[in-house]
Amino acid sequence: MSRLTATATCTAHSAIVEQTGQVVSQALLAERVAWLTGLARDLTADLVAGRWSAAGLDVLASGVGLDGRVLPAKGWMALRRLGWGVSPAPGVHLCDRVARCAQEQAARLLRLALHRRELVAAIVTAWPRDPSKRTDAEWAALRAVLPDGAGAAEIRNRTRQIRAYRDAHDGVLPADLTQLEGPPACAAQIVLAAADRQLATLERTGERSARLRVKLPLTASPASGRDWAWHVLPIALPPTVPAEAKLCSPTLRVKGGRVRVDLPFQIPIGFAPAAGHVIGCGFDWGLNTLLTGTIGHLTADGRGVTDGRPLAYDASGVSAKLHRLRAEREHLAAKRKHQERLLAGITPADPRFPALASAHEVIAVEHERLCARIRHLNKALAWSAARWAVDQAVAAGATVIYVEDLATLEARGRRGRANARLSGQVRGQVVEAIRHLAAKNNIAVVTVPARGTSKYCPRCGDGTSVLRHCPAPDRLAERGWAWAFCPACGLSCDRDWAAAERILVRGLLGQQATRTDRTTGTRTIAAVVEGNVARARRPRKATRAARRARRTRTDLHPRPAARDRAKNRPTPKRPTRTSKNSSMTSSRVPDRRTVPAPPPNRGGQRPAGQAPQTTRPAGRTGLARDPHHRTGFHRVAATPVLPLGQYADGPPRPRPPDLPEMLR
Repeated sequence: MSRLTATATCTAHSAIVEQTGQVVSQALLAERVAWLTGLARDLTADLVAGRWSAAGLDVLASGVGLDGRVLPAKGWMALRRLGWGVSPAPGVHLCDRVARCAQEQAARLLRLALHRRELVAAIVTAWPRDPSKRTDAEWAALRAVLPDGAGAAEIRNRTRQIRAYRDAHDGVLPADLTQLEGPPACAAQIVLAAADRQLATLERTGERSARLRVKLPLTASPASGRDWAWHVLPIALPPTVPAEAKLCSPTLRVKGGRVRVDLPFQIPIGFAPAAGHVIGCGFDWGLNTLLTGTIGHLTADGRGVTDGRPLAYDASGVSAKLHRLRAEREHLAAKRKHQERLLAGITPADPRFPALASAHEVIAVEHERLCARIRHLNKALAWSAARWAVDQAVAAGATVIYVEDLATLEARGRRGRANARLSGQVRGQVVEAIRHLAAKNNIAVVTVPARGTSKYCPRCGDGTSVLRHCPAPDRLAERGWAWAFCPACGLSCDRDWAAAERILVRGLLGQQATRTDRTTGTRTIAAVVEGNVARARRPRKATRAARRARRTRTDLHPRPAARDRAKNRPTPKRPTRTSKNSSMTSSRVPDRRTVPAPPPNRGGQRPAGQAPQTTRPAGRTGLARDPHHRTGFHRVAATPVLPLGQYADGPPRPRPPDLPEMLR
């Protein structure tokens, strides 16, 4: 057994002063917490700015203190062993635990900067002749010096940053990260994990309640210990925190006039092995859909067999909304920069200055609101897609989920624009959410190389049969990207579905080469093992007409009798299909079909991200969905989560013990 750590954001609406019994309102509590977080932020900012140099980062990167001992894992202890202390402003009284929390936050910021520093140094060392397009030799030289865990997006963004610095400094490359950017911004928060009982204590008082006891200042600049008092903050725990979870020291911050308590908690989970899997799920980052997956198993002779049922999580509606929000955000950012240039060209005495400054403030607030909206929508979409993917794996009895390695996923050509749009949906958040939810169900998550998954045929399996990409199955001669056709074996299917099958078979056949990172716990398969994938459907029971035809030895589909084709009257006019009063429906197949969630009284489980929809009477047509009562992502179309029986030539799928009785 191991433990899984998660964080729940709670709100403290009031507090009680322990010594006097005074009830502190929400506004006063937010003010006092803001004083505490402001003091910690000032100490952190001073410490980071004082050590933001090449020499200071070298000392931290060495990992050895002044006494020659190895630096500990705790940040505040490492900085104290290096002799990097903090001192408050003159006349301000702080306890040592507040300084300890400030040192912990500063250590985290500086340690994060070490990774960015290694990445910048590697890119500068292997600087290409043309930064916009590296050759194969230049890519090989760069990968030889890159730090572990560097993704393609990081390389691309840092290359642009270094190129902008070079253009602004007459072709001179930066010598260090400290020349390329300034000290990182420090958030107004206090990390109570670095403190002890002298500053904060936390205890659980019920299944859905806890109590935080913390010492807060009574003034903005406390001059002595009398200006500090113990406050008891009752906290209501959200339903995501189980009763058996262990609560850890939280982080306090103020947002929107309320005290936010970021409460970490740990829950016990089982161990998911890295190898030995028989049934697994493979998911591909699609162009039409956010996630496209398939379910398959490994046979005794080492073949990959899927059930022939594609899984799709189509978030095109939410993606379109995100595109509109991002376009509006860029428009506001350009307008704000233009207003800043206008303000810089006039003086405060100018009569135009007040109106322009007021308009600039309004634009800045609106820009921040749009950024927060995009960020929240990205997070909600990522967790919805992850919940759907894990639900599919649980329903199929899979013990492993294979996804593409984002560090090896690099787009070229036309697909680059589509991947750039999908990158705004935060693929990394989707992967982290899948890891978190899969760990609760004892399911392993392994990343496989993404190169060539959409290029070669999964049915041939030799890694040499190149697929022909076309717009649709009836337009094989045209060039496109949505459909895949193999000239060698005749495979014709959705491109993302074929890529998901290759991802699945790469993981199942190469699971013996799975490597686990000891620091992060992520599992990766670096070796590419090719193999063919077969689709096996469940045997279907013969219909009544087929049994009757077999019993009577007649044709199941007899040819209709010939009729007299002599035409002696005009053909009657048929009712138009476009008429509003016509009862006929259009025969045109829509471009995208939404998959409604199955009702609760039938077999199946609704797709994650689609909340139950209420119904209302609709006259003679019976019941119709009411769009005004929808909740969640009503623009998402996902494959329903349905547990299947067994494969045609494989073992029966195990039933998860927590499935409802109607699904068994």
